[in-house]
Amino acid sequence: MATAEHFLNSEDIHPIDIVEDIASYNSWDFDRVSDEQIAMAIEGTWRTYSLSLAWSAYDETLRLICTFDMDPPQARRPALFEALDLANDRCWTGSFTLWTDQKLMVYRYGLNLSGGALASAAQIDTMVQSAVTACERFYPAFQLVCWGDEDPASAMSVALTEAFGRA
Repeated sequence: MATAEHFLNSEDIHPIDIVEDIASYNSWDFDRVSDEQIAMAIEGTWRTYSLSLAWSAYDETLRLICTFDMDPPQARRPALFEALDLANDRCWTGSFTLWTDQKLMVYRYGLNLSGGALASAAQIDTMVQSAVTACERFYPAFQLVCWGDEDPASAMSVALTEAFGRA
């Protein structure tokens, strides 16, 4: 992330400015909603994910929300909630939830920067990439549970295992 490295030398850089630079560098569609929030669209293998990052000065937290459409049949929701629990057991940095009223699957994560800590471009880039990776990893399993009538444990077997290292 060489183009964003210039942020590392600044003491007063706003986290959303860093996100905007990362989005520009990656040619992602984005909209700077306010000084404290940015919305982006990132194309994945399975679908396009909507991401929103917002800075809360009150609790010094950079919040990430990554969403995609999900409106499971009412009869399959208990199985989906079980699948969400199983997926969340495998996620160390964030968690999934279903916003039923909005018909959205949500992956969320908060980076606490209390005490005046600064977020690096690498941290924020990893935060965004981890969200998309988690959604890509579990999307097929959620689909199988909702529309393939798979039981949650079986559906989780299609979730790609996290890889360590590089090939």
